[in-house]
Amino acid sequence: MEQMLGAFQSDLSSISSEIRTLQEQSGAMNIRLRNRQAVRGKLGELVDGLVVPSALVTAILEAPVTEPRFLEQLQELDAKAAAVREQEARGTAACADVRGVLDRLRVKAVTKIREFILQKIYSFRKPMTNYQIPQTALLKYRFFYQFLLGNERATAKEIRDEYVETLSKIYLSYYRSYLGRLMKVQYPFEALFRSQHYALLDNSCREYLFICEFFVVSGPAAHDLFHAVMGRTLSMTLKHLESYLADCYDAIAVFLCIHIVLRFRNIAAKRDVPALDRYWEQVLALLWPRFELILEMNVQSVRSTDPQRLGGLDTRPHYITRRYAEFSSALVSINQTIPNERTMQLLGQLQVEVENFVLRVAAEFSSRKEQLVFLINNYDMMLGVLMERAADDSKEVESFQQLLNARTQEFIEELLSPPFGGLVAFVKEAEALIERGQAERLRGEEARVTQLIRGFGSSWKSSVESLSQDVMRSFTNFRNGTSIIQGALTQLIQLYHRFHRVLSQPQLRALPARAELINIHHLMVELKKHKPNF
Repeated sequence: MEQMLGAFQSDLSSISSEIRTLQEQSGAMNIRLRNRQAVRGKLGELVDGLVVPSALVTAILEAPVTEPRFLEQLQELDAKAAAVREQEARGTAACADVRGVLDRLRVKAVTKIREFILQKIYSFRKPMTNYQIPQTALLKYRFFYQFLLGNERATAKEIRDEYVETLSKIYLSYYRSYLGRLMKVQYPFEALFRSQHYALLDNSCREYLFICEFFVVSGPAAHDLFHAVMGRTLSMTLKHLESYLADCYDAIAVFLCIHIVLRFRNIAAKRDVPALDRYWEQVLALLWPRFELILEMNVQSVRSTDPQRLGGLDTRPHYITRRYAEFSSALVSINQTIPNERTMQLLGQLQVEVENFVLRVAAEFSSRKEQLVFLINNYDMMLGVLMERAADDSKEVESFQQLLNARTQEFIEELLSPPFGGLVAFVKEAEALIERGQAERLRGEEARVTQLIRGFGSSWKSSVESLSQDVMRSFTNFRNGTSIIQGALTQLIQLYHRFHRVLSQPQLRALPARAELINIHHLMVELKKHKPNF
């Protein structure tokens, strides 16, 4: 029994050993299977990447480059060439079997692409050709140039150089001819400048975006390529502008050109085209100094003007002040859109000189009244022109408004002085005495007061009529004349009201002539009848 059990135990041990052996063999077989499957997958990928399909060969060799299948197979060829280069770097021996085929296909593709793109570029040169049409067509085949960059850089450089040479000449010829025809047009320079630079802006933006997309460049490389194409045209345009500005004395035209550039620069920025930034700066570097020089010349011209050499003078607005008003209002209205402090400083200097000029001319008149009429007419005219174009709160408007108000008030006092000067003098003297507590001294003025009351009552209507006619003759702006008459009548009513208050003092209250005073309300009603109707 013991022998039998021992034999059974020995058999069990043998079976366990065999099971372990089988398990080890099974595990090893699984590992080998997985390894073979992995190798098979990678080998399949490698073979697929290296095998050159007949469709690729046929398309590259026979299909026209404009057919979609040529582009599709060209992309496949590019991918296979990249895969072969990668495997060669890893030392894959199988690459040698397909390298020759791929090289021959690459050469054929490069040859066909080179011929196609060069023909497109040569078509730009045909007379009366709209080069933008074939240029746009080239964008459909931009992968062609990318293929050349990756597979034949010498040919890519040849095409780029040919494009630069061709387009550079085309743009230069086009703009030289365009500028020549444009400058023969009888039109303001700023309008011609705008047309010229809008065309330049539009073409430059299109060219820059094409260069970036087709030639696969950006940043400094895109700038360099753009200026290789457009540089000669931009230089020619700058020289033309510099030549024109040398004999230009139209400050408004130059200032408008400056603002045209500022707006076009913003447009280029919105289109994400920085290639013209340097050109805009160069244009502004020509325009700003010329504009400042012309303004300074105007300032000096007004400063050195001798009124005695201007011929006959009258109290109407002077032609120099009218020119200044039109000139200044134009610049102020333009400058409000994109303010420039230097411009405001120069305009401020010009305004000071014009104000001094007006005072010098006014001094040529013998009477203060004529001087005031001249000043008011000129200030009013300049203010009116400025308010039509400039903002109401501009420095120029505010300055001339203050000058006009001050001289108008002085003129009203000058106007009221002859007929009502005695009344004005008495009221001021009496109010001063009352304020100092010396009202008792008014008792000695009964005769003077009586004369003033009766004189006013007998002559105020004729005096007001004469005053109104005088204002109508003196001022060119009827609205301003109306305002002055109304101001004078208002001041007259206020004066007579103050006269009433003085006569209500105890020292003059018993004066018999007080009964002859005109009622204030009645005076106001009567004066309204004299309101001028312009």
